[in-house]
Amino acid sequence: MRRRHPHLVEMPSVDQRELENLLHDGRTEQRIARRARILLAMTESETRVEALAAQVALTRFAIWDLCRRYEMRGVNAVFDAHVLVARGRFPPCSGSRLSNWHVVHRQA
Repeated sequence: MRRRHPHLVEMPSVDQRELENLLHDGRTEQRIARRARILLAMTESETRVEALAAQVALTRFAIWDLCRRYEMRGVNAVFDAHVLVARGRFPPCSGSRLSNWHVVHRQA
């Protein structure tokens, strides 16, 4: 199967240093560190998206989404609350199953 060449992320050296500092800081949350690793990997021309997706347990679409968010927001894309769904961890929900959940309202 022929694969397309990945759309590389063009990253200024300032952003690259900031992401590397996040990785080396022992207090960085794992979800943020994973996003930083993905962005740094996508700057390299030899990166295969399928292999990267398997390594970080995400879909290639989630990686694509993160790269597009980086292009729009810069380094803040690793900190935003957008959830990257891991491959195979959450089954898709159907409307019939959602009706089985009970909503609990708290009163102030």
